[in-house]
Amino acid sequence: MDPSAEVVPTAGPRVRAVVRVVVANGFGSLADLLHRDRTRRLARRTRRMLEALGPTFIKLGQVLSTRPDILPDAVASELALLQDHAPLVRFAEVRAVVEAELGASIEARYAEFDPVPLAAASIGQVHAAELPDGTAVVVKVRRPAVRRTIEVDLRILDRTARILARISRIARRYDVVGLAERFATTLRRECDYIQEGHNAEAIAAALAGVPHVVVPGIDWPRTTDGVLTEVRVAGAKVDDVVTLERMGVDRAAVAVTFADAYLTMVFGNGFFHADPHPGNVFVDEDAVVSFVDFGMTGQVDPVTERSLGGVLLAIVAADRVRMADALLGLGMATRTVDRARLEHDLGHLLDRYGHRSLEEMPVAEVLGEVMHIVRRHRLTLPPDLALLVKTVMMCEGVALRLDPGFLLVPRLLPFAARIAGGDEVPDP
Repeated sequence: MDPSAEVVPTAGPRVRAVVRVVVANGFGSLADLLHRDRTRRLARRTRRMLEALGPTFIKLGQVLSTRPDILPDAVASELALLQDHAPLVRFAEVRAVVEAELGASIEARYAEFDPVPLAAASIGQVHAAELPDGTAVVVKVRRPAVRRTIEVDLRILDRTARILARISRIARRYDVVGLAERFATTLRRECDYIQEGHNAEAIAAALAGVPHVVVPGIDWPRTTDGVLTEVRVAGAKVDDVVTLERMGVDRAAVAVTFADAYLTMVFGNGFFHADPHPGNVFVDEDAVVSFVDFGMTGQVDPVTERSLGGVLLAIVAADRVRMADALLGLGMATRTVDRARLEHDLGHLLDRYGHRSLEEMPVAEVLGEVMHIVRRHRLTLPPDLALLVKTVMMCEGVALRLDPGFLLVPRLLPFAARIAGGDEVPDP
């Protein structure tokens, strides 16, 4: 199906619907999202509002939750809880989409196709199926007309961002127009299942040398812009420790495999799966870790990678000067930075963790503190780097869920040292 055939409707009715939801949730302006001194109550209202507004705004909240350099922790944490769910699409409509996209009947393309979905999200619905050769697959089908709604919403967001940039100093400081434009690009890519298939293959290539890791293959003859067919993986969700115990899986070994896969993606390739929540990672009886859902990915250029490696090594070395250099190399200052104050704050942070051994260093906790300092000094990280930092924090959380004794730092430092251009890990 030609995406251009989906004509964008008039925005008027959608604008009125959005305004009603925003006002009903107590917001006079979306600029409220950028204010720092807000309570948990505001964060919950924000989440409920975005869920009520539908797929575009749910995705917006999920993306904003990866920006701890912009949003206060209370808001970012609440937005991370956004549930991407939607009413089921009737099978007759699913059939119509699949057959239009693939140019043949479902029966001609699949030996079996379960009409009851495995999952239903705001952009796509997933069904189990079987190919004529017996291969078990899952088929992701884009919801009918969802792209038209998203295009209207993106126009609303763009116009709102431009108005805010004219009237709000805070909005200009955080480049809300640029944020809206980058979000539009990200969401359009997520609606394109051909792009997702290519993402999966790129990550499969990056992880080819990592043992006990699988990325499901894409069935390209049955994949289009609106339909994605990929090999179905077996196993339990990575955080389902009860089932993993029942399967007899070595959870500590799985934690290592999972973490090494992410470190290889992030620091070995610069292109990474950016949505490591448990529903996207499965473990089978042989302790093989499988990744699925490659709609959200991140990419970090080599220069930014080196600066991030410098930040991590400076934390271990408790070197405030080196850390300030690395952060300023990463961040985009929105005003003149008080270098002495920045170093003072970093030194205070490093002093708090200086008594801990290398093995005891809590990476997510320390990076969270670094993000506090980044916000305080109004440094804004490049979007993919902010996503990377959030991904590393989530990675450690999943690994600790599997194995409470898991240590990320010893596995992280060799990668950090290599990308930072050095070959020695500093003593803490």
